Amino acid sequence: MTKKVNLMRVISGTFLIAGTMIGAGMLGIPLVTGASGFLPGIVITGVVWFFMYCTGLLFLEVTLWMPDGSNVLSIAGRFFGKGGRLISGGMFVFLYYCLMVAYFAAGAPLLADALSTVGLSLSGWEMFAVFGFLFGMIVAIGPKSIDRVNIMMSVAMIAAWFILIGSGGGEVRTARLSYTKWPAMVLAMPVLFSAFGFHNVIPSLCTYLKRDKKSLRFAVFWGSFLPLIVYAVWQWLIIGVIPQEVLAKTLKEGTPITRAFGSVAGNPTFVMVGRFFAFFAIVTSTLGVAFSMVDFLGDGFKIEERKGLRRIGLTLLTFTPPFILAVLNPGIFTTALGVAGGFGEAFLNGLLPIGLLWVGKYTWKLKADLAWLENKGALTFLTLYALFVVVLEVYHLAN
Repeated sequence: MTKKVNLMRVISGTFLIAGTMIGAGMLGIPLVTGASGFLPGIVITGVVWFFMYCTGLLFLEVTLWMPDGSNVLSIAGRFFGKGGRLISGGMFVFLYYCLMVAYFAAGAPLLADALSTVGLSLSGWEMFAVFGFLFGMIVAIGPKSIDRVNIMMSVAMIAAWFILIGSGGGEVRTARLSYTKWPAMVLAMPVLFSAFGFHNVIPSLCTYLKRDKKSLRFAVFWGSFLPLIVYAVWQWLIIGVIPQEVLAKTLKEGTPITRAFGSVAGNPTFVMVGRFFAFFAIVTSTLGVAFSMVDFLGDGFKIEERKGLRRIGLTLLTFTPPFILAVLNPGIFTTALGVAGGFGEAFLNGLLPIGLLWVGKYTWKLKADLAWLENKGALTFLTLYALFVVVLEVYHLAN
C-alpha cells in the first residue's frame, strides 16, 4: 500500500532526475550530432531519450519489487546471482571512471583559462593536478561541502545558460541549421547515451516518493523530458552559431565544444559566458559522480565510517586514475564520453534493466505493470538496439 505523496516531493524528484542528466555531456553532444546536422541530430537525440526513458521505467518496475534501500548491486545479485552482482559492480566502476576522465579532460583546461586571467599560468599535468586537488578536497570534506558547492554551481549554470541563449540567439544562421547528413546521426548515439543516464537515482527516488508508482512515473517522464528540451535548444544554438568545419575539427581533436567558442567572432559575451557555463556544468557533474564513487567504493571495501583519513583515501582512489589518464591523453574527452555511453550506459542503463525485467516477469513470474513495454517483443527490440550502440562504439574505437 503506497502512501500519499505531496506535490513538492514529486517536483523535487523530477528535478533530481533532470539535474542528474544535465551536465558535462552537453559539451560533447553538439559535436557528434553536428556531424549529421541539426534536424538529424534532434531526431537521434529523441530516439536515445525514448530508449532511456523506456529502460528507466523497466528499472523502476524492478526496483519496486525490491525492499527500500536496494541498489544496483543488490538488485543484480537477487536476479542474476553473484556473477551478475560482480559484473554490474565492475561496469559501474568502469562507467564512472570513464565519466571522471572526461570531466578532467574538459574541466582542467577551463580552470586553467580562468586562472590565467589572474596571472596564474598552468599547463600540462599541473592544470589537471590543480583541478583534481580543488574538487577532490571538496569531496573529501564530506557531503555537506559537496551539497553547498553543487547548489551554488547549479544556480550559476542555470543563469549562464539563459545568458548564453540570449547572447547567442542572434548569431544563429538558418543556413547552418539546414545542413543534413542523415547516415552520420547513428554515430552520435554512444555519446548521447552518456548524457541521458539517470537510472542510478531511481532506488533513492522510490524511497523519497514513498514507492508511489504514479508519482514515480511522472518524475521519470518529466525529469528525463526536460533535459531533452534543454539538449534540443543547446544543439540549435551551437550548430546554428558555430561553422560546420569548426565543429568537425573540434570533434577530431577530441576536445569539448568550448574550444570552438572562439570562432564566434564579434561576440565576446557568448565566448566568455559559454566557458563559464561549461565549467559550471563540469563541476556539478564531477561532484555528483565523485560523491557516488566514494560511497560505492566505501561499500565495496566495507568502510562504514567514511570520514577523516578513510574518506581521503576513497577520494584519492576516485580521482587519481582519471587524473593519470587525462594527463596521458588530454584529447580524450569525446572518446571517454563515447566509451562511457557505448559500453557503461548501454549495459547498466540498457541491457541490465531489460534483463532484470525479463527474468523477474518470465522466470520468477513476478507481476509487472508496463502494458506493451513488458512483452517479449518490445524487450527484444530494446535489447537489439542497446547491442547496436555497443557495436557502434566498437566500430568507432577501431577506426
